[in-house]
Amino acid sequence: MNRFDGRHILITGAGSGIGRATTHRILAEGGRVVAADIDEAGLRGTAERAAADGGAGRLETTVLDVADEASVRATVAAAVSGLGGLDVLVNAAGILRSSHTHLTSLEEFQRVVSVNLTGTFLMIREALPALLAGQNPVVVNFSSTSASFAHPYMSAYAASKGGIQSMTHAIAAEYAKQGLRAVCVAPGSIASGMTSGPVPGLPDDADTSLFDKLFPAIGEGFASPDTVAGVIAMLASHDGAFITGTEIRIDGGTHM
Repeated sequence: MNRFDGRHILITGAGSGIGRATTHRILAEGGRVVAADIDEAGLRGTAERAAADGGAGRLETTVLDVADEASVRATVAAAVSGLGGLDVLVNAAGILRSSHTHLTSLEEFQRVVSVNLTGTFLMIREALPALLAGQNPVVVNFSSTSASFAHPYMSAYAASKGGIQSMTHAIAAEYAKQGLRAVCVAPGSIASGMTSGPVPGLPDDADTSLFDKLFPAIGEGFASPDTVAGVIAMLASHDGAFITGTEIRIDGGTHM
C-alpha cells in the first residue's frame, strides 16, 4: 500500500524514536522524505536503515535546530527546493526535562518551551507557503498525554505540549478553507528516546508512586514507536482526509 507515492514530506526529530519510525513508515509507503534532527549521528542511523530497506533514494537528511529561527528557515527552504514542493510536515522534534516545579529555573523552563512549542511554531510558519501550494497538505504536530492528564515533575513539558495542542486547533481553523489539515498525536506509554531509562532529570526524592497510573491498560508494557508511526501515516494520508483540528491519544488506555 503506497499511500505516499508522489508526496513530499518533511519530518523533524527523525534521528530517533517516533520521528525515525515515522520516516521509515512513510518511506515504506512510497513517500519522498527530508529527515531533520539536531542529532547528526542519529540521522546517520536513520539513513543506514533506509538504505537497508531500499528507501535511500527517496531520503535526504539534514541537521536542524528547531529552536533556532535561522536554522528552521534555511532547512525548510532547502527541503522544499530539494523535494520540489511540500505536502506533509511532521513536527516530532522535542525534549523532556523533569524537576520539582519550585526548583525549575527560568532557563530550563524556557528551553523546553523553546524547543517544543516555539520550534513547532517556527516549522509551521516557514512551511505554510509551500504546504498551501501542495497537494492535500497536512501538518501533524506532537502533543502528549501530559497536556491533558497530570504528569508530575513535568510542568514545563506539559505546558509546551498543551500549547502545541491549542495552536493546532487554531491553525486547523485558520487554513481549513485553503485545504490544509492540522492534527495532533498525543502519545503516552511509548518507548522512545524520551522514555527509555530513567525519566530525564527526575528528582532523587521523587515520589515514584505518582507514576503508578502511567502504564497502559492493554499490552505488556510501553509500545514501540512504530505504533505511533502507523497512526501518523494514516493521518497524513488520504485515509485521514476527514480528520482535522483534533488530537489522537495513543496510550494503550493509560488515561481511560
